[in-house]
Amino acid sequence: QVQLVESGGGLLQVGGSLRLSCAASISTFSAYDMGWYRQAPGKQRELVASITRSASTKYADSAKGRFTISRDNVKRTAYLQMNNLKPEDTAVYYCKAQWGSSIFWGQGTQVTVSS
Repeated sequence: QVQLVESGGGLLQVGGSLRLSCAASISTFSAYDMGWYRQAPGKQRELVASITRSASTKYADSAKGRFTISRDNVKRTAYLQMNNLKPEDTAVYYCKAQWGSSIFWGQGTQVTVSS
């Protein structure tokens, strides 16, 4: 049973920082492309950042310059460092693991940025 467990969310003020973690119970974690998505109330889930198994990264325009995605294949964990947070970053953040047609999602972690 594959599990992705996100952690690190919370409530903070504008300009603050958070680091989200996604711990994966996948023995072949290094083969998976990882992504962070978010879903705000009343909006569709959107890609925030992704990192391939070869560590190539991609960011949504809203995340560029503020967020950094990374991975630790030994710890089987993906991270999302978020800096200079804004109220519009408020959402549930989800971790996704994909290897071909095998896709797994975490349960999400809430990030709330208060002005």
